[in-house]
Amino acid sequence: MSYLKILAKIGLFSAVMTALTVMAAAPGGKTAKPAEPAKSQTQTAVLAAGCFWGVEEFFRKTPGVVSTQVGYTGGDQANPTYPQVGSGRTGHAESVKIEYDPAKISYEDLLKLFFRMHDPTTLNRQGNDVGTQYRSEIFYTTEDQKKTAEKVMKLVDDSKKWKAPLTTKLEAAKTFYPAEEYHQKYLVKNPGGYDNHFLRQFSF
Repeated sequence: MSYLKILAKIGLFSAVMTALTVMAAAPGGKTAKPAEPAKSQTQTAVLAAGCFWGVEEFFRKTPGVVSTQVGYTGGDQANPTYPQVGSGRTGHAESVKIEYDPAKISYEDLLKLFFRMHDPTTLNRQGNDVGTQYRSEIFYTTEDQKKTAEKVMKLVDDSKKWKAPLTTKLEAAKTFYPAEEYHQKYLVKNPGGYDNHFLRQFSF
């Protein structure tokens, strides 16, 4: 038998053995498929920092944030409307529900941005917007979030970057009521619309 024929037979034998090994490793003799990468699990943050148009716009553009939704939370009235919340009688705050990927941005880093993109020292007020619905508040969804929020709030206060004490409230999350559709991504629908939120140059 020629040398070339021997090599050809060896190559064919190796290919057959490789195929049989793969089939044997797969359940039922089926060819094994490559494992798919695990999908990231998102987490939820709920924050209030004044008019929700600007808050939503800011976090929507933040790397690691998957989705945003504006709404009302922190009050007692079910299914409140924008005019009802604006009256200050429902107890709700204009808020943003943020779905984020913790593999790309942590809850702690979200809160550090939160304390830079609005003034947390003005009670029930952001710029020209005045009322309890414009308060600064963190609504934690887990005990870990509560501990992280307490840690960041102390860090911010101790830093003295803001010249006055924090007025930010910390409360367990209540029912979140999505706002009317025309409020969702308002500044995408209305470029150049009202927004008094911006990132301060200091950091914590």
